Amino acid sequence: MKRVLSAVLLAAAACHSTPATAPPVLPTASTPPLVPPATHRYDAITRADFNRWAVRTNTPVYWIADTNKNGAIDPDEIAALLFYPSEGHWQSGGVLTPEFEGAYEKIVASSKAAPPDPKTDEGKRRGLVGQDLDQGRASLVRTDFVTLGTDDKAFVRHMLAAARMIDTLYETANGSAALASKVPGDDLASQALFRRNRGPRCVGPATESDPACSAIPGSPRAIADVYPASVGGQKQGDPGFCAAIEKSGDAKLVAPFSVVREAGGKLTAVPYTAAYTGLMSGVAGELDAAAAAVKDPSEAPLVAYLKAAAASFRSNDWQPADEAWAKMTVKNSKWYVRIAPDETYWEPCSHKAGWHLTFARINQGSIAWQDKLTPIQQDMEAAVAAHAGAPYTARKVTFHLPDFIDIVINAGDDRNPLGATIGESLPNWGPVANEGRGRTVAMVNLYSDPDNRDARRAQAQSVLDGDFAKTYAGTQEPGLLTTILHEATHNLGPAHEYKVKGKADGLVFGGPLASMLEELKAQSGGLFLVELLRKRGLVTDELAQQTYTDGIVWAFGHISQGMYDGNHKAKPYGNLAAIQIGFLVDHGALTWDPAAKAANGTDTGAFVLHRDKLVGAVDELMKLTAGIKARGDVAAAKDLIAKYVDSDKVVPHKAIADRFQRFAKASFVYQVDL
Repeated sequence: MKRVLSAVLLAAAACHSTPATAPPVLPTASTPPLVPPATHRYDAITRADFNRWAVRTNTPVYWIADTNKNGAIDPDEIAALLFYPSEGHWQSGGVLTPEFEGAYEKIVASSKAAPPDPKTDEGKRRGLVGQDLDQGRASLVRTDFVTLGTDDKAFVRHMLAAARMIDTLYETANGSAALASKVPGDDLASQALFRRNRGPRCVGPATESDPACSAIPGSPRAIADVYPASVGGQKQGDPGFCAAIEKSGDAKLVAPFSVVREAGGKLTAVPYTAAYTGLMSGVAGELDAAAAAVKDPSEAPLVAYLKAAAASFRSNDWQPADEAWAKMTVKNSKWYVRIAPDETYWEPCSHKAGWHLTFARINQGSIAWQDKLTPIQQDMEAAVAAHAGAPYTARKVTFHLPDFIDIVINAGDDRNPLGATIGESLPNWGPVANEGRGRTVAMVNLYSDPDNRDARRAQAQSVLDGDFAKTYAGTQEPGLLTTILHEATHNLGPAHEYKVKGKADGLVFGGPLASMLEELKAQSGGLFLVELLRKRGLVTDELAQQTYTDGIVWAFGHISQGMYDGNHKAKPYGNLAAIQIGFLVDHGALTWDPAAKAANGTDTGAFVLHRDKLVGAVDELMKLTAGIKARGDVAAAKDLIAKYVDSDKVVPHKAIADRFQRFAKASFVYQVDL
């Protein structure tokens, strides 16, 4: 399970149009030929507009920063991006190339072109596509591997090739690959949207519910390949579709590592390896090659995992790979690799594990927090268990506290159109999960750039009153602590394969609601455990308050993105955020004062914090959320949704959305220098 950051934390074609079906270009060992340097001054548009129109024109380029403050792009300020249909060679020998000059002219021309005619259906669609793209702000994840040795570079290239295959596997399963040829070849913005959004639908909060907003004229719906297009007369997307599968009571149909197929009116479960044999074998081949490239004997745990993962991609038995993966630590490898089917949020019923690759470098900063928190793991479990209540009882826990990692790339369902995962506990099933031997990570190099920090502070100051805003630090540590405790709580209380009357939570609550409740429990733990740490002297009073505020602002960010996506599937983080804020309001810890001045001095209407009631309210929130999971209390869960998610009587959804949506959400792009 993972923790996702919201908006609050916050390419003109190269020389020709590229079909939407073209695969992303990844770095190779070859070097582009030298070309005569361009001599123009590139200052026709601002950095913000350049990056926005680079996205709109599907050009793999990013202006990193105006380092010398001259208002123009210089060779050392430009990045060539991965996961685009073409590869850009923008500088050579310390100068910008004619290829860049052509791309720049296209970007500038596009920024000045007349907008599509909104009076026509096609013009309206294209206008909405641009609006959806603009709700994301390109945010660079850049990794310099130039000084790596030859063997390490070979390993990295194989991981990048595996990422390409994981993308293909994921996009085949989510149904987008089947629609790629329908994206207009002359419409660069629609190609960009299809690439970024991993399919045709719009994802921005202002556009996702508009049926006309699509990368494809006619707005066809992607049909997830992991299920039939319809079951029992219910089509994918119909309210009763998932229930039609779940009501069979056949656990194999909702098992995570299989697809559902229909033959002769009967539903059957087909293993991933049988449904996607060629693609799974291709990933396995790259993982074997990556393992062979690693020559450093100290990286034996990494090699063992790569080989075990390759075998699992051939067998569909993920336990051996999980076992090998759990043996990797911050102390025995400089790399973090997780390549597997894991999370279920991506598909309409939230049962099937989606393929992803998280590839990162280990950041040693986690060791200090692990040394602090590992000795009190059992105390944390006891506290959560006491709040969960019967029938749950405390158990022995031995989970790993989060390792810190610096992301290199994300692929598959781990590369989101908007926002990014900032914490994750895996695996979600099997002995490694159930016995507390999995790994938890926090992605510490995301959202740390000035653009995201500035946007987040401005958003916080738009909804908090002056006194409340003083407790917002705007630094990394409070949010990082919430992430650590969130991920720890995934391993506490009723977790993983805990069952109520013999049924796992997916069958008790239904897949989407079960996913939301697990994240609600974890995020509630991220607040609840702060007081335990403060009483033990492990965090200061100041850091404790800053952490509460950071968690509350995090919730506002998810509320601002809406409660449901364009297919009316509940957004788990938006739902849990609304429940948390609504609960804190009802218990007197927060007040929305429509007459209060916000900390930015311009907005009227702000949240006021009542510190004397906050710890008690958070304590009650933990009892509620853990208790619902422990009892399998479907009615109580639905009551929370009705009161806080589907109603604005307690939570001022619109005011929060209006203020936070002034700022585009981070949309991560990637560069790897080899």
